[in-house]
Amino acid sequence: MLIALIARDKPGHLQTRLDNRDAHLAYINDTGAVAQAGPLLDQDGNMAGSLVILDVEDMAAGEAWAANDPYNKAGLFEAVELITWKKVIG
Repeated sequence: MLIALIARDKPGHLQTRLDNRDAHLAYINDTGAVAQAGPLLDQDGNMAGSLVILDVEDMAAGEAWAANDPYNKAGLFEAVELITWKKVIG
């Protein structure tokens, strides 16, 4: 199952993102559940959120992945949405 995780950072929390980036990237590599990922950018080109495409067994696995993401554990996100996603192009 493909799931799009869309997360928006809390305003003014760029340093929290930077401080936890290495742990977040290691988590992505270690779990093997991420098909695609990258930061959302604000108008100034600064990282302001995340788009992660998860390839997992079910929504519960996606929710567990999101809950254990170091960014989430650091309190970075203002909002997180998980949506079933269908790849059409690419």
